[in-house]
Amino acid sequence: MTTKAQTYNVDIADVEYLNHGGAPLLAKLFKPQGSGPFPIMIELHGGAWVRGGRENGDTANEALAKTGVIVAALDFRTQDPYPASLADIHYAVRWAKTQAASWNGIPGSVGAMGTSSGAHQAMLLGMRPNDSRYAALPSPAGSGAADGTLGCVIMVSPVIDPLGRYLYAKGLRSDCTPPEGMGERTPPMHEQYWGTEEAMAEGAPGRILAGGEKTALPPTLALRRSYESAHPRPDFDEFIDQYRKAGGPIDVTIFEGEGEGLLRDLSTPVAKQALEQMSAFVHQHIG
Repeated sequence: MTTKAQTYNVDIADVEYLNHGGAPLLAKLFKPQGSGPFPIMIELHGGAWVRGGRENGDTANEALAKTGVIVAALDFRTQDPYPASLADIHYAVRWAKTQAASWNGIPGSVGAMGTSSGAHQAMLLGMRPNDSRYAALPSPAGSGAADGTLGCVIMVSPVIDPLGRYLYAKGLRSDCTPPEGMGERTPPMHEQYWGTEEAMAEGAPGRILAGGEKTALPPTLALRRSYESAHPRPDFDEFIDQYRKAGGPIDVTIFEGEGEGLLRDLSTPVAKQALEQMSAFVHQHIG
């Protein structure tokens, strides 16, 4: 087995993992050089569900791969409404399981991680691996019994409650106040992806648990700053409470201070600690 103390050279390549009517979706693979077997993590970019791409997290993904983790950073459908992106991601999990041997990966178990809306999607899929809407795409060739079950989830600064963040951005909450300008920028992106407030609530992990839905509860690592203007703190705290009440194993680190982009500058002590925790968590739970 690998250890997080070892540093690997990394091969980086784009690979098509899915094609929708001639429109390819690519995964950017970060593969440690070596015989492994290495744990595999699917990485999901942020961008309020409707923006961004697989290269958003290049720096952090390469740094994590250097610790002996295979990272597959995904493009997924951002211009189609919910749950299209979840279907792409669910397919990618199954695809990665079929590729594990050829990548020198650990077979049978794949995790997912993401930032902001990507963190939300990782958690939502982790909780609902058997949801027929998310599993709607036919399995990749040679997938056998591979399914969408996740071995672990890592959330970095998650938009964990889409409805809560929508109401926050619109200035309709009494428990927290959005920064100036958010009301113009953010709600249209929620509306583009979710369509309705009912859909935002249906896809909110904390609300799902509070409503009594029985879900999968994969081991989870949640990281954020104590104040992030784009991510209301009460929503994060409520999700952690609901996950623990449901019996879900979750490790939480809240870095003091404010700001965005926890992993944006890897020279900072916060980013270094976050990456160390992420690597240790992956190696602990995938294998």
